[in-house]
This record gives sequence, C-alpha cells and structure tokens, in this order.
Amino acid sequence: MSELRWNPILREWVIVATHRQDRPLMPTKTCPFCIGAEEVPKNYDLLVLPNRFPSLHECPPAPDIEGDDFYRVAPAKGYCEVVLYSSEHNTTLAQQSPRRILNLILLWRERFDFIGSKEDIKYVMIFENKGAEIGVTLPHPHGQIYGYPFIPPKAQQELDSAREHYIDKGGCIFCQVQSEEFRDGRRIVAQNEGFFAFIPFFARWPYEVHIYPKKHMECILELGMADALSLASILKDVLVGYDHLFGFSMPYIMILHQRPTDGKEYPYYHFHFEFYPPRRSKDKIKYLAGCESGAGTYINDTRPEEKAAELRKAIEEGRKSAAEG
Repeated sequence: MSELRWNPILREWVIVATHRQDRPLMPTKTCPFCIGAEEVPKNYDLLVLPNRFPSLHECPPAPDIEGDDFYRVAPAKGYCEVVLYSSEHNTTLAQQSPRRILNLILLWRERFDFIGSKEDIKYVMIFENKGAEIGVTLPHPHGQIYGYPFIPPKAQQELDSAREHYIDKGGCIFCQVQSEEFRDGRRIVAQNEGFFAFIPFFARWPYEVHIYPKKHMECILELGMADALSLASILKDVLVGYDHLFGFSMPYIMILHQRPTDGKEYPYYHFHFEFYPPRRSKDKIKYLAGCESGAGTYINDTRPEEKAAELRKAIEEGRKSAAEG
C-alpha cells in the first residue's frame, strides 16, 4: 500500500508505504544487484532499475483510506529508480575513475530530463545513501532517483529563500554564498575550473560538504561536457578525501539540489550537491537528538574552519596516493 497523506500543521505531504517493511536487510548470501541475479543482465557497467519497493508509483493504487478537506489523501504517484554504479559488489563511488563518474553524471542528466518531463512530476531528486550508519539495506554501490508529484519541503524552503533574496537583492543567494566563501577561503576544501567544494559557514554536520558550480546554472541539464568533466573530478576529490580522513570508507548522504520540473521559471536557483556524513570523529557518530529532530535546530560540535582544514589535507593525501598508484 502506498498513498500520500497531508500534514495540515506543517503543510507537507507524508508518504505512507507499508510494503517497504518487506525489503531485504543486508542479505549475506545473495545480492539482487550482482551479476547472476534475476533482475540484472549478464554484464553491465552502469544500470538503472525500477525500485522493487517504491514509495512512489508510476501507476499508483487508490489510497487505502478516504480523506477529507482537512486530512487530505492522494495517490502516491511518481518515480523511484535505483542506479547501480558498478557490477562489482565490493566497491564504492569513491573507487571509480573520473571517467566512470563522468558517465554516471551523464546518466543522471538523462534521467533528470526523462523523469522531469513527465507532466505529474514536479521535482526530481537524485541521491545516494551510503553505509550502515545511514540505514542502507543493500551494500552494493548504488544511488536512487525519486520523481515527486510535489516539491519536497526542504527544496521549497530553499526556493522561497532564494526567490526572496533575488527580489530584495537582485541576485542569486547561492552566488553570494560562493562570494563569501571565496572571500574567506578557510572553508574551501577543493576547487577546479568549473566547481568548488567547501564546508559551509553554517554547516550542520562536522564534515558537511557542498559542491557548487562556479557559474550560475539551475540544474544538471545545463552542464556542458567541460563542466561535467570538472564535476567528475571534484566529486572524485571529495569522495577520496572522505575515505582518507579516517582511513575507512566514509558513510554519507549525497543529495543533488536542482530546480523543480513543474515548468515554471527559476532564474534565482543554483544547482549544487550537499553531503551529510554522520561521523564527527573516527570513533564517534553525530546522532540527531531532541534539538535537531524535535526543534529542527542543528548543533554542530565542531568549527567548520577546523574540519575544512582536516578534509583539505585528506583530499591532498588522496590525490598524492592516486598519483603514486
């Protein structure tokens, strides 16, 4: 059963998807994404599959319960796809070559265009959950793509803020963040011709990294080939740097933030990546407790400037190790 239920207090949709209780949890004997499994071909490099346990459906069932004007209910219409990064089970995105990461970016671009062109899809979110600490149920390297029939609350909050800044200041709020970060410089961890990565002034997670294109663009469709190459390179830098930070594969959530696909104009929005690693040190995890989960107010136990220096060093070590290898 899948359906959307409206929260009239927070004014946001909640997806109810009871069938997801049955999805596999870290299977040890067989992997549904490895070659030989029923779902995948005999050989593949990158692969897009429909999610076997989707929260949203292209042809959704009727809601299980009848709503009204206050407790609104709607069909859970949308897209849920899985993107397999490799046929190899024991690898990660960080271990892929820049060329293979480039191919993934091009695949993301194609799927964003395809899913976003659907009339009922208002927002396409590309993301990766990596690591048991995040709650990943299958360790095979993969990401996901959701096509929503509404604009998710966090994306809407960003859009509202960006629009207000655009009207009041006549410019892009993300471009101003970029200017402030370059003016200070201490929180930048990597950059190349087209992109830069930084731990923001307002970071909520100790090693939270944002990646911005240096030129203003609203979504991944605006990437030229040179831009895509620059993006692949800086993604590789950040991912390898994460793994060099503590000497093990870093868990994280990676989200692509892009303009909606509802056909409206968003000249004030600026496409970017955000990474949320839950580690606050080698042997400690940052859990979201009362202040964060209950109040929505994050407490960062570290200084972004210090964590940026650590990650910058780890990225440099990763580059050196790759050159020597």
